[in-house]
Amino acid sequence: MSMKTSKILGGVVAVAALSLAACGGAAIEGTWLEPIPGMAGEQGFTLEQGGRAKSVNMATLKYETWSRKGDRLILTGQSLGNGQTLQFSDTLRIEKLDEQTLMVERSGGGKFTYRRAAE
Repeated sequence: MSMKTSKILGGVVAVAALSLAACGGAAIEGTWLEPIPGMAGEQGFTLEQGGRAKSVNMATLKYETWSRKGDRLILTGQSLGNGQTLQFSDTLRIEKLDEQTLMVERSGGGKFTYRRAAE
């Protein structure tokens, strides 16, 4: 292996390690919940292996799929309301991911902290 190839490979490994460290290296699959603003109870989503997503306690927001690209979590689904059904895709930047906590930021504003639900 040439010195140049070795340096490039080392850089790729370092970037990958930093990305995993920033996201905690924990598995993202599972059920993630946050308090419902102004109400009792919790809401959130379940991320299943294979890319299927489900909403938890959100009647007007139906998650269908998810994917992860680096520090980005992409959720897709349907927004239901006023007699309309609209498809959506929501891209969130993962700020923290460990076994118990998922912190994300929505582009355009809004930070959310979820806790992993007991299985």
